[in-house]
Amino acid sequence: MTPPVRILLTGQPAAGKTTVVWRFIDVLRGAGVAPAGFVTEEVRVEGQRVGFVAEDLTSGMRARIADAGLTGSPRVGRYRVDVAAFDSVAMPALSVVRPQDVLVIDEIARMELLSEAFVARLDQLLAAPVRLVATVHAVAHPITDRIIAMPGLRLVTVTPDNRDGLPAQLASWLGVSPTEGRR
Repeated sequence: MTPPVRILLTGQPAAGKTTVVWRFIDVLRGAGVAPAGFVTEEVRVEGQRVGFVAEDLTSGMRARIADAGLTGSPRVGRYRVDVAAFDSVAMPALSVVRPQDVLVIDEIARMELLSEAFVARLDQLLAAPVRLVATVHAVAHPITDRIIAMPGLRLVTVTPDNRDGLPAQLASWLGVSPTEGRR
């Protein structure tokens, strides 16, 4: 049995990692493949980033996971992270992942790594036979350093030069054809 393809997207902030992920999701859905997992997005008010939300790709459930105005929760940069809100979206999104699924995780970074439940589930998923596309921050961290060093993972750096072609390339690498989910 061929091991599943697992791809980690990394790059500098604003390189377009999440944009690549959303376009990849569009490619999957266009091929009739419903991705599992979750994505995170910025929350902007009057052009200023004020926080982040996470969205379960299967249920559409969303929760604000970080906000500059929160108090009493762990701080990452200028944001306070609501770990319970993150877990309320991420854990159900990652609870049932089958070998035929394409798992999307956007992202694996300091905010998400505050969740012990997420880190434990991530380890389980990385040991399971599932196709994976995940974004990972480009800074050193013991957990992401360990993940990046795992055998069988392909690390791809997203840049302004390659980001437009990456969604289709990711689908190709994962063996997603335009008719995969339409059987």
